[in-house]
Amino acid sequence: QVDVAAMVRLFGYVDVTDTGFIVAVLSIAFNPFFWNVVARWEHKTRALSQVFGSPHAACYCLGAVILVLNCVRSHCFTEAMKSQPKVEGWDCHWAYYSGLAISAVGTLFVISSFLALGFTGTFLGDYFGILMEEKVTSFPFSVLDNPMYWGSTAIYLGWSLMHASPAGLLLTAVVAISYTIAVLYEGPFTEEIYRRKQKGVKSK
Repeated sequence: QVDVAAMVRLFGYVDVTDTGFIVAVLSIAFNPFFWNVVARWEHKTRALSQVFGSPHAACYCLGAVILVLNCVRSHCFTEAMKSQPKVEGWDCHWAYYSGLAISAVGTLFVISSFLALGFTGTFLGDYFGILMEEKVTSFPFSVLDNPMYWGSTAIYLGWSLMHASPAGLLLTAVVAISYTIAVLYEGPFTEEIYRRKQKGVKSK
C-alpha cells in the first residue's frame, strides 16, 4: 500500500506555484498535444506534404521540431528541479546510482525503439502516408508496448533520483500521465490507418 503520509511529506518539498515548475508542466503537456494535432491535421489535409514537396520531407521537418521541443522540455524539467529543495536522505550514492541505472535502461529503450522504427516510424510517418510493411515486434517492442514513451519516462525518473528531487518525481508523474493520454489518443487512430491499408490491399 502507498504510505499517504509519506507522499504528503515528500511533495511538501514541492512548490507547485513556482514559475519554473509551471513552465515545466506546460512544456510536458504541450509536446504530445502539439505533435498529435499537427499529425492529424497533416493526415486529413496533406498540407505539410504539399508545402515541403513530399511526405518524407514534411515528416523530417516535424521530427526536427519535435526534437527541439523535447530539448526545451528537458531544459525546463531540469531548471524546475534545480530551483526546488532536495531530499537530504536521497542525496547519496545509492540514490544517484539507482537513478543512473534507471536512466540507462530508459535510454536503451529509446535508442533501440528509434533503431527499430527508423526516423519516419518514430516521428509519426504513418500520419504522412509513410506506412511500415508490418508491425515491429523485435526488441524493445517484444518487451513492452510504446517503449519510446516509457523509456523517456524512465530517463526522467532516473534524472529525478540522481538529483534527489521531489519536484522531479512529480514532473515525471506528469510525463507519465501525458504519455498515457497520448497512447489512448494515438493507438486507435494508428490502428485505423493500418486497418484501412489492409482493407485496400485485400480489395485489389
